[in-house]
Amino acid sequence: MLIEIPETFILGAASSAWQTEGWQGKKAGQDSFLDQWYQQERFVWHEGYGPAVATNFMEQYGEDIELMKEIHLTHYRTSINWARFFTDYEKLIVDEEYAAHIDAVINALIAAGVEPMLCLEHYELPAYLLDTYDGWSSRYVVELYSKYAAIAFERYGDRVKHWFTFNEPIVIQTRCYLDAIRWPHEQNTKKWMQWNYHKTLASALAIKTYHEKGYQGRIGCVLNPEMVYARSSSKEDQQAQKMYDLFFNRVFFDPMIKGIYPEELIALCKEHDIYFDPAKEDLEVIQQHTVDFLGINQYYPKRVRAPRYQWNAEAPFHPERFYENFDLPGKQMNRSRGWEIYPKVMYDMANYLKENYGNIPWLITENGMGRENEEAFMDENGQVVDDYRIQFISQHLYWLLKAVEEGANCEGYMLWAFTDCISPMNAFKNRYGLVRIERNAARTRSLKKSAYWYRELIDERRLSYEELPLIL
Repeated sequence: MLIEIPETFILGAASSAWQTEGWQGKKAGQDSFLDQWYQQERFVWHEGYGPAVATNFMEQYGEDIELMKEIHLTHYRTSINWARFFTDYEKLIVDEEYAAHIDAVINALIAAGVEPMLCLEHYELPAYLLDTYDGWSSRYVVELYSKYAAIAFERYGDRVKHWFTFNEPIVIQTRCYLDAIRWPHEQNTKKWMQWNYHKTLASALAIKTYHEKGYQGRIGCVLNPEMVYARSSSKEDQQAQKMYDLFFNRVFFDPMIKGIYPEELIALCKEHDIYFDPAKEDLEVIQQHTVDFLGINQYYPKRVRAPRYQWNAEAPFHPERFYENFDLPGKQMNRSRGWEIYPKVMYDMANYLKENYGNIPWLITENGMGRENEEAFMDENGQVVDDYRIQFISQHLYWLLKAVEEGANCEGYMLWAFTDCISPMNAFKNRYGLVRIERNAARTRSLKKSAYWYRELIDERRLSYEELPLIL
């Protein structure tokens, strides 16, 4: 089956600053949350590999951009590392060496015909602000972020036309403070909700600045909603689905798109003593400064059922009080990553946005397949023959394009990732890139089979699709 891809549909790729840059040139005191976590718990990172070296993008960005040009990539999303952008986070003294690096990357991308998309925070909260003010617990940090955003817009807004305030703003506090599975392992559900709220407010303040200054572009946020499916049609399972959606999706969707929080969420937060006590004027900022568009990161579905057991009244409140995870028998798995593979999630998320959020403009800002031990798929010439990745992208793109054909306002697809890069804890264990990076001193780059396939997809604007079980 051949499917036509609209000419205006973006086919790009993504990464982030901390996952590519490495620490070359990083000054004392410029650690991010991720840097600090890596220093505190290096043992949890696969083979001890993490952000210290990453992919050496600081030195080798020119080579990577040449590869983008070779693949005919049209759009590239990355981030500014907030922790490296300043030498003083309160006086807002810019590190001119790092700022010049961002300038150089932007200019090189544009010269190569690649449209830059910049995110202001991709888990790069300065460790100083975490240590001094408890990070996003503090309203003052919201103000500092707002001022940082204004400086970034002023410096790069003449060339960068697509901005994102955050990447996956729910993730850090969910891992650290709700589930307490990552450093600093503090279980504090109220803090989790406070961080959710303050990031929403910080996003609105950045959007306010961007619009008031009249920049010729647009600004949104990259969210990672989970398309959540109930185990069955029973009203109990359906209620579990509704509650998961409320706490993990609508907690950002509603205020960022509609400008208001769901009344049911507010009532539950008050009932369980996790309310974030917003100031009236801050709620007005959120209401008046919603996103222009959205980035959606989408990898796997979430499946839930009604809880089978009574909640322990002595345990801290957790949204799991209202749902239980459901393990679908026979599901297709990426066993390298431990994630279910369900390509129709793209179609269902598109319809969810169309039906609930006014068909807001959006694009997939991350989707991809991580694979362990890709060396096993090298041919005699040393090229990774990643047919599994080609098939994964094809199946997800098929469902996304089907939704577009039916009226979904999705503008494109950004593959995670352009190159292999580190991920939290996973490090280089699973590789996601079109471009392979060796862990040698030169960080040698090479194009995988999928890179040539993606180039053809960009050039020909036709997707060949077969509904077959994935090659795993």
